[in-house]
Amino acid sequence: MVNLLTSVRGLPALAGCVLAAASYPAMPTDRTTPVQQRLAISGPNAISIGWNTYQKLAQPCVQYGTSSSALTLQACSGSSVTYATSRTYSNAVTLTNLSPAITYYYKIVSTNSTVEHFFSPRTAGDTRPFSMNAVIDMGVYGADGYTIQMDEAKRDTIPTIDPSLNHTTINQLANTVDDYEFIVHPGDFAYADDWYLKPKNVLDGEDAFQAILEQFYAQLSPISGRKAYMASPGNHEAACQEIPYLTGLCPTGQKNFTDFMTRFGLTMSTAFPSTSGAEAAKVNANKAQLLSKPPFWYSFEYGMLHFVMINTETDFDDAPDGQGGSAGLNSGPFGAPDQQLQFLEADLASVDRTITPWVVIGGHRPWYTTGGSGCEPCQAAFEPILYKYGVDLAILGHVHNSQRFQPVYNNVADPKGMNDPAAPMYIVAGGAGNIEGLSAVGTNLSFNSFAYADDFSYAKITFLDAHNLQVDFVRSATGEVLDSSVLYKAHTEQFVVQ
Repeated sequence: MVNLLTSVRGLPALAGCVLAAASYPAMPTDRTTPVQQRLAISGPNAISIGWNTYQKLAQPCVQYGTSSSALTLQACSGSSVTYATSRTYSNAVTLTNLSPAITYYYKIVSTNSTVEHFFSPRTAGDTRPFSMNAVIDMGVYGADGYTIQMDEAKRDTIPTIDPSLNHTTINQLANTVDDYEFIVHPGDFAYADDWYLKPKNVLDGEDAFQAILEQFYAQLSPISGRKAYMASPGNHEAACQEIPYLTGLCPTGQKNFTDFMTRFGLTMSTAFPSTSGAEAAKVNANKAQLLSKPPFWYSFEYGMLHFVMINTETDFDDAPDGQGGSAGLNSGPFGAPDQQLQFLEADLASVDRTITPWVVIGGHRPWYTTGGSGCEPCQAAFEPILYKYGVDLAILGHVHNSQRFQPVYNNVADPKGMNDPAAPMYIVAGGAGNIEGLSAVGTNLSFNSFAYADDFSYAKITFLDAHNLQVDFVRSATGEVLDSSVLYKAHTEQFVVQ
């Protein structure tokens, strides 16, 4: 994170010589034109499709089918919502009763839209191998974000990606689009709250914030409109800036995670009903569904995987972005006292390992990281629950690099290492690229196995079978695999409590 107070102190000197110039994308003539498209796994055999428009839609609709030339089905909703400072409306429609693991084609109903496609979710218990990507801390590219020196000889030829995005993580996700089935992004999108780092924005912060959001989600849409893109919050979604205790000065609509909630709140899952034959599993899954609070905390199942998103920003004791938290952002709460942790307990207790042997969690702030201390309140809140229910892998970000740790609990490495440990394996996948740059590796930890901060990168997780999970860290510019590891778990217990 940049030194915010130092940067802001320099703004008055710049203000007198810089003209306001928020870099909004051009608004289409047809205001029903869909932009910023995004998919999500929203339930068993269900995909939600979200998109924005520059006018409110009376009835957002999506046509779909298994042939691009015969979109014989249609789903509609009444969901077209906005907030005070936004130029756009967020729309959401859910497609249900999909056949599993096949290609569907869809067209958002508009006089200016095209036919796109997606791979429908696998059912829980499907034992075929698959991969997902973990991309965290990814910001807008270009005039309001980060830039990379271009090498014209290496420019991609994928027509749906703006050539200016060459050598970015988004570009690599496009190049390898057939190699993974969905993406998880636990926090820090766009970095709109860093608008003031570009002098041209100094006199127009409110519009600059919104312009960065519009730019970023337009850059992301070729990927998020093709692959389910599962989101949870990070600190950069909280408010118009990160200056402690001053978020009350942010405009209405640019505080308390407003854009994040509006954009993702109607597309993310709650928790899946249990397909286990055990009555206790069904009861706990139903309890988790009632306690879930998407897009802040929720879960879904996909093939051999049970995935849980947690919120490391608010809604637990001493949460950094919560009321009175260390970040001074005074956000939330978004649930009742202890609701998030009650959800997590119920959700993990519901997992039947004979159906979904792999349990993975995603969240933003890590408690194990090189280069300094991690989030101690996060560790106190979440780590005992993850260990108790035998979580296999935790995917975190916030630190802008890539890291892999041996399985660890309470700051002690599991003696079994990667061979059937009781403790979770932890990774940090925060090196996707943003205006704040990369974080140096710094002081290492004895149980760290890999740390990389030389270039932008992300993680690919492959579920090989019920017992073997592979984690690869990929260099965004080249596709080079920087580190590869395999975690073995016996998964002999139907319900893990330890």
